[in-house]
Amino acid sequence: MSVSKVVLAYSGGLDTSAIVPWLKENYDCEVVAFVADVGQGAEELEGVEAKALASGASECHIVDLKEELANEYIWPMLKAESIYEDDYMLGTSVARPVIAKAQVMVARKVGADALAHGCTGKGNDQVRFESCFAALAPDLKVIAPWREWTMRSREELLNYLDERNIPCSASLTKIYSRDANLWHISTEGGELEDTWTTAGVNCWAWTVDPKEAPDTAEVVELDFDAGVPVSLNGQQLSGAALIEKLNTIASAHGVGRVDIVENRLVGMKSRGCYETPAGTVLLAAHQALSHLVLDKVCSQHLKFLGLQFAQLLYDGRWFTPLREAIVAGVESLNQELTGKVKVELYKGRATVLGSESPNSLFSEAFATFGADEVYNQKDAAGFIRLYSLPARIKALKKEGK
Repeated sequence: MSVSKVVLAYSGGLDTSAIVPWLKENYDCEVVAFVADVGQGAEELEGVEAKALASGASECHIVDLKEELANEYIWPMLKAESIYEDDYMLGTSVARPVIAKAQVMVARKVGADALAHGCTGKGNDQVRFESCFAALAPDLKVIAPWREWTMRSREELLNYLDERNIPCSASLTKIYSRDANLWHISTEGGELEDTWTTAGVNCWAWTVDPKEAPDTAEVVELDFDAGVPVSLNGQQLSGAALIEKLNTIASAHGVGRVDIVENRLVGMKSRGCYETPAGTVLLAAHQALSHLVLDKVCSQHLKFLGLQFAQLLYDGRWFTPLREAIVAGVESLNQELTGKVKVELYKGRATVLGSESPNSLFSEAFATFGADEVYNQKDAAGFIRLYSLPARIKALKKEGK
């Protein structure tokens, strides 16, 4: 299939800077750069358009996706209380579908006949992006240079750009691979490739060392409406603004660090340091509210859906009927999760101190250890006899009765 115009997911880093001229040379096509602003920070976006044009792109589209990411992707994930393999709060995974969707929209806008990305053949992201492309634009060709070109090292990429007089701020001294957005920042590579080696101080980009965090705790209050955080410390904020502000507060207390080895979708294990300060606080608060409001079986079902959602999101299956079905269930279970939660931040920990909701199922009249007028303790005898009936029958059979 011949290609005339390609929209490249462009970051301004070494890989995508090399991909622009490579596409032009190997496909004889026009390259349009697409940059997704998902909250990675102003410093990451500074000069990115100029870099893209200097690399040979015909134009550069920078699309602000922060609010869409928060409202349409992060909040559904939070409402499901989804975590992958016990610790990973899916920071990279959750941003991929919103980026892929916007990339397709830019491709339609400029009349492109192909999409390109800088994901390697070893990682999860190639599957995530291309699964989204397949669901949203099956007619567009997908080009993955890392699966085609012969270059394999940073040195080769730098030499490739140098031979073409294309400026790039990358250097051989950069040892970490990082990905940042509203929800988190991830760090891979360097000493983390030895699972016995302790993550060094440079592995952490946002959060202070919990041991060096303030000696005075800070308490934040969060208001939820149907499972969605709507205000922080009494101030109503948009989704993106709330996450950004809470990131700043929680990072100062060293909250949100995890160092994990995970199972990649492609079969290998990888190690990464993830920092999700706001997400850690919001998850603790949402869990406290769901514990207060949901009954036992609904709470268990939310956990079940959350695990399914986490696996689906990690595996890049956002634009599928299964995701729609899971989200429908999650939305239903969150309808009464309205209330307030206070969380203490101290030395790397986020501890819930209290929660309240007009829909709370907690009743002091029933739960009190003091005298009450609503609960007849004698009723428990019949309940216990029926509850333990299977065990009683089994024991009687063993005795031959």
